[in-house]
Amino acid sequence: MPSGAHAAPRSDSASPLAFATQVFAVADAEWRKLARDPTELFTRAVQPALWLVVFGQVFTRLHAIPTGSLGYVAFMAPGVLAQSVLFSAIFYGIAVIWERDLGITHKMLVSPASRVALVCGKGLAAAARGLVQGVIVTVLAVILGVHIRTDPLSILVLIAVVILASMLFSTFSLVIACLVKTRERFMGVGQLLTMPLFFASNAIYPLAVMPTWLAAISRANPLTYVVDALRASMIQGGQSVMGLGTDIAVLVAVTAAFIAIAARLYPELVR
Repeated sequence: MPSGAHAAPRSDSASPLAFATQVFAVADAEWRKLARDPTELFTRAVQPALWLVVFGQVFTRLHAIPTGSLGYVAFMAPGVLAQSVLFSAIFYGIAVIWERDLGITHKMLVSPASRVALVCGKGLAAAARGLVQGVIVTVLAVILGVHIRTDPLSILVLIAVVILASMLFSTFSLVIACLVKTRERFMGVGQLLTMPLFFASNAIYPLAVMPTWLAAISRANPLTYVVDALRASMIQGGQSVMGLGTDIAVLVAVTAAFIAIAARLYPELVR
């Protein structure tokens, strides 16, 4: 923190209403930036379209991966959505480094808002991107003939899982940013993590066909629980292998852990 800067009293013990106000104030600033330049959302839609239209169609014809009663595109659609959320959120930390370089982070840290509120606000802003990706992937899946669940409970669960996943990976990204502190290092680490997280999950093949060692890694991978929950709540006939309650519990626990770690490390970004 710059010399001479005096932090305002922290509001970690603020009322729930004050905390929510702080979170939404941070998220609103991010949403305004996104509204001014929404092109990123549409450019990020290219990759899931390629996965569904090209990769999904090819493997449907090959019948190479057993997916039970689901067609391969239907099986893959939740995995592509999870991938879109992951790739969008995991590089969220680079924006935080830009904010540090512009002096914005200093101002946020000396504001009365608690660090947890700052981190949650960033995560909630990332959730907006995730929800847009969810709409795009769902529309593409419907066009390709996938039968989507339309009952209110399934839609609510789907939205909740996308929000949780976005917050999980964006706060994880924030932790990385606080540790590496430079854009160049962050890009290297981000690229190193995204593909292993994706391929060591059940996004494009079921746990049952994995070697024992890969299945064990996949069960320790939070993206696996994201995909499992999305498959149960998004696709007609889709089922959760681990149990939807287990999926949600794991995502909540991991997200809470990353929020706590990121809130602790956030001041390190400016030191």
